Amino acid sequence: MDTSSRDRAAAAGSSTQVERVSDREVVVTRSFDAPARLVFEAWSNPDLFRRWWVPRSMGMVLDSCEMDVRTGGTYRLGFSGGMDFFGTYLEVTPPSRIVWTNDEGGEESSVTTVTLTEEDGRTVVVVRERYPSKEALDAEGGGASEAMHETFGQLDELLVELASGSHPAP
Repeated sequence: MDTSSRDRAAAAGSSTQVERVSDREVVVTRSFDAPARLVFEAWSNPDLFRRWWVPRSMGMVLDSCEMDVRTGGTYRLGFSGGMDFFGTYLEVTPPSRIVWTNDEGGEESSVTTVTLTEEDGRTVVVVRERYPSKEALDAEGGGASEAMHETFGQLDELLVELASGSHPAP
């Protein structure tokens, strides 16, 4: 991304708010200067998703990204080193809601709910991570929500590119 696109992304975005709302749930909120349909596309199109989901600072590579984003569909994210994240989409309502399980944790899955609310061309994204127990959330170190600061910044950059037409959606 060129410097001007990065500057527009920084100016357009707002800060990412992370809050542990209970012993089992973390909520992450961020506003994006893009319509909900475009934000939904970034969450549901594997080619777009892989461009922003992994924090660059972690140095991880998302080797495979299989997503069948529909109610009852499944996903599998494969990282170098053999680490996989996978689950099932429980609810998909374009362009406002995606709910999925995170099944790699064993017997009990955590559930992630992403809600997109558009107002005046901006979209508020609320991500709720609900864990099966306090211990499960504690074991995750507060959940993946801490990485969302960086990933949402990367999503902001992608949305600026997509909205400007400089990088058409694949």
